[in-house]
Amino acid sequence: MPSLATTPTPARHHATAPQRETPGEQTWITRGANFVVTLSQVRAGTVLERRDQPDEHMVLLADLGARIEAGGEVLEAGPESLTIVPPGPSRVTATGDGTVVRVFSARAADLLAAAGNASVYAAGAPEVAPLVPWPAPPDGWRLRHYRLAEHTRPGTNMRIFRCTTLMLNVMTSRPVARDVRKLSPHSHADFEQGSLALRGQWVHHLRHPWTPDLTEWKPDEHLEMDSPSLLVIPPKVIHTSRNVNDGGAWLVDIFAPPRLDFSCTPGKVANEADYPLPPGAAAGAAASE
Repeated sequence: MPSLATTPTPARHHATAPQRETPGEQTWITRGANFVVTLSQVRAGTVLERRDQPDEHMVLLADLGARIEAGGEVLEAGPESLTIVPPGPSRVTATGDGTVVRVFSARAADLLAAAGNASVYAAGAPEVAPLVPWPAPPDGWRLRHYRLAEHTRPGTNMRIFRCTTLMLNVMTSRPVARDVRKLSPHSHADFEQGSLALRGQWVHHLRHPWTPDLTEWKPDEHLEMDSPSLLVIPPKVIHTSRNVNDGGAWLVDIFAPPRLDFSCTPGKVANEADYPLPPGAAAGAAASE
């Protein structure tokens, strides 16, 4: 059975039924080779719980507050914040109505199996490098909380955070439609990108690489997706995304493991002081350029 993971996977949460629905909660689950994303639309008082999470995960609060409990700590987190949650049991209790995004590594086997696109990875993803965790934080496992507004910098829309297995680029909101003369087409040699749209209307432009076999060539794609939605982009596929609406558009890029090129650029990762780089990281980043 050939792998289907060389084809982009669009998950239009705005137009499809959730994978999990309980009173006060609708949750969509979408996976990549090395990560899995849950997007939950919840009511105040809803509890999102992990009883035996083997590694860290990230909680992004879009438009609501929540109480986050893990490792004997309790944190009151506000809207537009990111929290890294340590391994083990944890609870996220919504204190308002809104959207909670949680991002896990592929070690969350139950979520991988529940993903709406699980069949895409039935034959594996041979073009994706395996997930190798980066070194643990020297001050131990604990809740790490970041208010996004405190990490906005002039001259860039990037706000990048990483842990041992994941990296999120929680970009600033785009107030107007993106200039079609200022796009950023690029590709990645051996890792996927998850592009999570939280607000706005988006077009994801995709160009597949040519192979020596003309019969394998694929036409360019221009995927129109509203919010919320998630597009998983395979390695080697040239891609760029643009919001076509004014009034606010918000996109989050997801990688697993963390990107070496971003991590080895001083000052690019907002929480770089919290996590050490893997041995030989600088050499590996230079080789990937």
